[in-house]
Amino acid sequence: MRNGWSLNQMLHLPSARWLMPGMLVKRWLLLAMVGTVIMFGGVLILIDVQSPEWLSWLHRQVQAVSQRFTPGSHGRIVLTIAGAGIALTGLAMSLIGVRGLVRTVACAIDPVAGRRLAHIIYNRRNLQLGPQLVAVGGGTGLSTLLRGLKQYSSNVTAIVTVTDDGGSSGKLTEQFGVLPPGDIRNCLVALADAEPIMTELFQYRFRGSEGLGGHSFGNLLIVAMTNITGDFERAIRETSKVLAIRGRVLPSTLDHVRLRAKMEDGSYIEGETAIASSPLKIRQMMLTPPSARPLDEALQAIREAEVIVLGPGSVFTSVIPNLLVEGIAEAIRGSHALRVYVCNVMTQPGETDGFTASDHIRAIEAHCPPRLFDYVLVNTTRPSSELMERYRQSGAEFVEPDIDRIRAMGYRTVVGDFISQTDVVRHDPHKLADAILHLLSRRK
Repeated sequence: MRNGWSLNQMLHLPSARWLMPGMLVKRWLLLAMVGTVIMFGGVLILIDVQSPEWLSWLHRQVQAVSQRFTPGSHGRIVLTIAGAGIALTGLAMSLIGVRGLVRTVACAIDPVAGRRLAHIIYNRRNLQLGPQLVAVGGGTGLSTLLRGLKQYSSNVTAIVTVTDDGGSSGKLTEQFGVLPPGDIRNCLVALADAEPIMTELFQYRFRGSEGLGGHSFGNLLIVAMTNITGDFERAIRETSKVLAIRGRVLPSTLDHVRLRAKMEDGSYIEGETAIASSPLKIRQMMLTPPSARPLDEALQAIREAEVIVLGPGSVFTSVIPNLLVEGIAEAIRGSHALRVYVCNVMTQPGETDGFTASDHIRAIEAHCPPRLFDYVLVNTTRPSSELMERYRQSGAEFVEPDIDRIRAMGYRTVVGDFISQTDVVRHDPHKLADAILHLLSRRK
């Protein structure tokens, strides 16, 4: 074509590529279009429209057939039935064409998901309309909570501590100068919507004591992403895409900080691992340097939240470190969201020996503005005697639910069975999420 588009040029237009051979969409598109025309004709016959000329011709043909079979006054009834039948046939053809078109496109993108596309779209749409949820903490406690919350909403923001200096995270921080990726990784996996094999890959830990030994694949990937992008926050975003997470994970600060604790004898210990392993009781927690800056996205998430959950997790090394970052505690205190603290089920040797539920709350109050939360969620179900004995051998005890003392402190309590008893005693993610979302529904 000298003065226009050539066929080859037209086929390379984005919209025209749908008509190229091998796309398997033309047949369904044609069926849907023909069905629409037939349905339109049937409707016009049904309402007795005879203009333009071709409709008048179609109307006469149908009328002639109806008169042949039912002459006389019944001709109009048959004409009505014929019009309705033609319209319904066209509608069926259109629906089959549209369904085939959607399934063809969906299966080309994801063969497994394509077979249950309607179910996936319905669930994702409902999750997108879910409440704005913010969870603050770290360690296994936070990831447990996230597994439950993601069933109710994809608008979940996890604000995670970055003070871990032990194990794989500590080694990678020392070697590459990145923020500790371990707690971030656990939260990403907890919110993942990817295939199980991908989450297993992220949690895979290399064996051995040299080289990659002790490192998890997910930690290494986050470090690699940080080096590629030059930005830890962007590395988390890119890793989130790999796992197709529901929500987002944010570090409480991008500054390199370390935990510092004042102990009962007046001495100071620096580093999360050293603090947790000390036999001395903790009196006060601090960050070094003390002026760590929060992420703007974290503060914005807190301001927009409908629910803010603190814990569960190590009160001194997972929950409080986030609240020591400048502006985080103040933003939570000023929020109009439903604010809930989830108390731990078991004490932690070296950190909370002998603590009751109210002692956990006092520890938070000693480091933050008053009335940081409104509700305290406390488990009252005792683990089995076999599990209790196993925990006693490691120095851990059941956290006594002293409900009356908590209420006397001015907090409202949510009590019940919130644990899952397997080989370890942990909160059940679904029970936790159910209780928290039930509180929100009652408030609304």
